[in-house]
Amino acid sequence: MTEAPLTPGEYRELVSAALRDSAHADTRPPEPHSLFMPDAHRTALYVDNVVVPGGRGVGKTFWYRSLLDDRLRELAAVEYRINRLRHVRVVPGHGLEMCHDLYPGTRVLRSLVEGGEEPYDIWYTVLLVSLGQEDLRGLSEWSDRIAWVRAHPGEADRTLERADREARAENTVHLLLFDALEHLHTDRTQADRLIAGILQLALRMRFGTGSIRLKVFIRPDMLKSATELFSDASKLSSYAAELEWSSTDLYGLLFHTLGNENGEEESGELARRFRVLTGGWDPEVEGGRHVAPLLLRNDAKSQEALFEEIAGSVMGRGSRKGKPYTWLPNHLMDGTGRISPRSFLKALSEAAEATRTHHSAHDRALHYESIGKGVQEASKLRVAEVAEDTPWVKRAITPLAGHLVPIAEPVVFREWKNADLPALLADDSARYAEADKPSAVRTGPRRPDDLPRLIDELIALGVMTRRNDERLDLPDVYRIAFGLGRNGGVPRPKP
Repeated sequence: MTEAPLTPGEYRELVSAALRDSAHADTRPPEPHSLFMPDAHRTALYVDNVVVPGGRGVGKTFWYRSLLDDRLRELAAVEYRINRLRHVRVVPGHGLEMCHDLYPGTRVLRSLVEGGEEPYDIWYTVLLVSLGQEDLRGLSEWSDRIAWVRAHPGEADRTLERADREARAENTVHLLLFDALEHLHTDRTQADRLIAGILQLALRMRFGTGSIRLKVFIRPDMLKSATELFSDASKLSSYAAELEWSSTDLYGLLFHTLGNENGEEESGELARRFRVLTGGWDPEVEGGRHVAPLLLRNDAKSQEALFEEIAGSVMGRGSRKGKPYTWLPNHLMDGTGRISPRSFLKALSEAAEATRTHHSAHDRALHYESIGKGVQEASKLRVAEVAEDTPWVKRAITPLAGHLVPIAEPVVFREWKNADLPALLADDSARYAEADKPSAVRTGPRRPDDLPRLIDELIALGVMTRRNDERLDLPDVYRIAFGLGRNGGVPRPKP
């Protein structure tokens, strides 16, 4: 019996159900069915690649947690054909979870740094604890552990050498993972020093041992500022693999998510029908995981044809505004050309809800006006994320609200001076330094009083771009929620 095609309403229900929690991926542990593996991420999982840069929402924490999970690591080893992942012992060196026995938390790190401890010594101690150094097991305070390592350098090094020999003999690798580095310290200068210590240790292990490795998931801006603090940092570029998402990767993620929806009985049945109708899904199921055919994972023509069934072929009544398949990622791209999968899935989720509310009789699951509404909501999410990670960015862009982009640089400087931005940024830095909460970690610009340098930092973050005529622009994913306009662009949300 032939499977009946999904109606627009059924497609809409499947999109809503599958993407309902997409904006909160960091709060849920990854599961086999949610494990999507873009081809571009393969090198990030190579054991010898020690630095994995990536912006907010691109999958740093997802991969950090997946590598710590034996089941997910095995799935990655199979699909990416990285046999070495089957022979690793993985331990967290820093992350969002509170694990005092394994690594110091934010308050402890702050105390250690203010007490004069060298960042490299802190992380060397964390590594030795992960290797099971016996003399450190009976010490509960990190200050005592670091003091022991400093007082016993020979024994510490012998522990490292012995662990490396044993791992080589067993053909295994000891892998220490680092994530959530924006939570290391309230002061950006101290955070840079702590990250530099991690990276120096990573380099030493990469060149000095055969079977002990660090893997550091880090924001590109934090990597850049930390690597300016030590001389051998240039060597890291040979052992770095950025987490990037192409448009085909994003649509591959969408179709993987639709085909692996396993929530309510009704939506699970819709996912089954979706797999049957699109065809070619891997019949092998690991922990409820279904693997989409290659054409849906990385072939643009096949993806576009399927997405047309969901969203139509034009972004309006004519073809002037383009096709939904290309329009959506183009309007979610930041100034560096990167797209966050979280923003992409959020836009689609909101588009489904807006279509249900305002265009329920539409002949496609997603109405083009609702896709624009989804981009507005994705922009709100992206701005909320950047405000959490780098609050100074919100401080800098807020005075520009109401202006049209592109905007002349002197106009930006004028608005910043009128808002007394350097003083506000200095006050923020002082207040964050006094905060005594791990959740209050903030990072600021490196030179808040240097307005041209602020422009350069915003460009490096992808929040701004500079046009050939020297005017400044903001990509839509930031512009919309920050309240700046653009002639003919996606409108700002109405109050």
